[in-house]
Amino acid sequence: MPDARVAGKNQAPLDANRAMTTLVAEPVVAADPTPEPPPPAAGPDAESRAWVQALRTTGPLHDAAVERLYRLLLVAARKEVLRRAASNESLREGVDDIAMQSAHDALVAVLAKLDTYRGLSRFSTWAYKFALLEAAVAMRRRAWQGREVVLPAEDWSLVAARTASPAADVETGELLGRLGDAIRHELTPHQRDVLVALAVDGVPIDVLAERLSTTRGALYKSLHDARRKLRARLEADGLLDARGEGS
Repeated sequence: MPDARVAGKNQAPLDANRAMTTLVAEPVVAADPTPEPPPPAAGPDAESRAWVQALRTTGPLHDAAVERLYRLLLVAARKEVLRRAASNESLREGVDDIAMQSAHDALVAVLAKLDTYRGLSRFSTWAYKFALLEAAVAMRRRAWQGREVVLPAEDWSLVAARTASPAADVETGELLGRLGDAIRHELTPHQRDVLVALAVDGVPIDVLAERLSTTRGALYKSLHDARRKLRARLEADGLLDARGEGS
């Protein structure tokens, strides 16, 4: 398996306790726009029902609805692309192409998941989220192009923060050394790669999924298993309390 660990240019240093907490804390998982919770008793509004009916039919009515939906998704995708490009000059090239591709991908996703729409929100609002998600993923991928810097999982001195005294630096080094030992001995190579890439290097999960030819769900499972193993080892060694905080 290729080494997919990536570090940003200005990665912030970690102290030993924060490193342990960062590595074992469960992440907040970004929600997929679907499926929705059960709809209200009244069901979808009339406009939303019309959208769904038109998209499920065939012929000119279907084609016109698909075209309208694409235009709606393109507006959403362009707004998200421009919002992200505004803060990073390197992302501004080709934004129109990215927005159009994101809108197309969102259109495909909406049509594929049409049966999961339950009417909790307006159909246009529900569909809009797909475009925002696709545009965000595309821009994160663009942002991480050319940022491949290998960070060996064994060398935690690369992420250690300097402290106020040599004695504290020694203690930090010892703790990070034990943390590295736990990672090497308790985790599989794949779990180590996923943990370091996502929890330390800050690689977006969709970027890592693409690089490893896998899915976000599979990576979340690997990350969860790695953190569970690491947390158990650190608790057994007295380095972590039951709340997942460094001792």
